[in-house]
Amino acid sequence: MQNYTEDYLLNRRVKIFQPVNGYRASADAVMLSAMVAEVGKGDKILDVGSGTGAVSLCLAERFKQKQISICGLELQPELAALANQSAAANDFDFLHYVQADIRRRLPSGIPNCSFQHVVTNPPYAEKDMPSPNAGKAAAHNLQDFTLTDWLRFCLKMTAPRGHLYIINRAEAIDEILSALYGKAGNIQLVPLFSKEGQKAKRILVAAQKDSKAPTVIHRGLTVHTPDSAYTPEAEAVLRSGKSIISLL
Repeated sequence: MQNYTEDYLLNRRVKIFQPVNGYRASADAVMLSAMVAEVGKGDKILDVGSGTGAVSLCLAERFKQKQISICGLELQPELAALANQSAAANDFDFLHYVQADIRRRLPSGIPNCSFQHVVTNPPYAEKDMPSPNAGKAAAHNLQDFTLTDWLRFCLKMTAPRGHLYIINRAEAIDEILSALYGKAGNIQLVPLFSKEGQKAKRILVAAQKDSKAPTVIHRGLTVHTPDSAYTPEAEAVLRSGKSIISLL
């Protein structure tokens, strides 16, 4: 009996395999991928904490004509193996996932400062009670590593003038901006609201390494209508793969 499901992203343009019991990607992953508005021909992309690969699979579909290469780093070997299975199922031969613990030495062939784009969906919780499911706990809870440590690693992997993209809980913005201070600029902040009139639950952040350009706070994106359907803007991102910045 197979222990994973076959699911789809971007209006069934991307197939993704996910554990029946364990970490499964949410809309957050697609929203994060949509913060990448454009890439250059031949650019290298790194997905830090890639999980089941949803973020990088979406990027691979959107930019597959650009001759890019994408590497995902994932702590859990079973998730890295499943993500590689998804990449193969979509014929993304330029996308691969590596089991790696970013708290320790990376495998050879992944040098510092070598990626034009680094995307990351870090664990959101540091002190919350972990899930009894080991896979979910590893994906959702920071372990012996703070969010600041995580972002320092991401900046270390980003090429000079390269771009870093982050999604996290809205209340983490102080720590995110502190980690970026003096190291990155041209910061774009996009709050995500579950419904109109509610406080933002998530924050999307894009930053450019070594830039001195000022920060821009965008009006944000509301995900659901009052009756819990997706808003037209959310549909454009989740179904059509539109860039979030282009919609704001």
